[in-house]
Amino acid sequence: MACCSDDACASTAAPAEGRYRTVLWTVLAINAAMFAVELAAGLAAGSAALQADALDFFADAANYGISLAVLGAALRFRARAALVKGVSMGLFGLWVVGTVVWNSLTGTVPGWATMGGVGLVALAANAACLALLYAWRSGDANMRSVWICSRNDVAANCAVLAAAAGVFGTGAGWPDLAVAAIMAGLALQGSATVIRQAMGELRSDRQGQGPVPVLR
Repeated sequence: MACCSDDACASTAAPAEGRYRTVLWTVLAINAAMFAVELAAGLAAGSAALQADALDFFADAANYGISLAVLGAALRFRARAALVKGVSMGLFGLWVVGTVVWNSLTGTVPGWATMGGVGLVALAANAACLALLYAWRSGDANMRSVWICSRNDVAANCAVLAAAAGVFGTGAGWPDLAVAAIMAGLALQGSATVIRQAMGELRSDRQGQGPVPVLR
């Protein structure tokens, strides 16, 4: 098996890390832009599913941003940043749940054309992120988690498109509400996991222990 000296390995790893950082900044910009677009479109069209998908873009943008901001920082700073992310995700998830309840009570039928059009744009954006991250799909745990997250986002976009087709075919709002409820539930579950992990790391840091195991 080939090996290299520390200096040689460092010189080889540095450009790769730099490229990965650049890719993270790029996918962060894409996700932040799509969060704003989908949120505005979801509110305008009365679509809870688009708002839920906007939540997904928000969570990804926050994940990339926090990863870049606290890269190499002490455990307590990373844990605090993750705690802020978890709470934000939870609040946004509750907002989507409230939208689902409100739309179900008022009988809102979202604009399927807006849902479909913006859903296609979102799918293209996530496909671009997936292509950018493809080279790091088999990297370390952090790199692989980013790849898997982006891969799952494509499935969420397809769910939004299915909801748009359902609204078009039935003339009712329940397909939109069903997809939004599922996505909001997953977001709340993810929020709870992040918060528990962050709280555990903060306790571990105060006690002078190492990082706690990742919660599933």
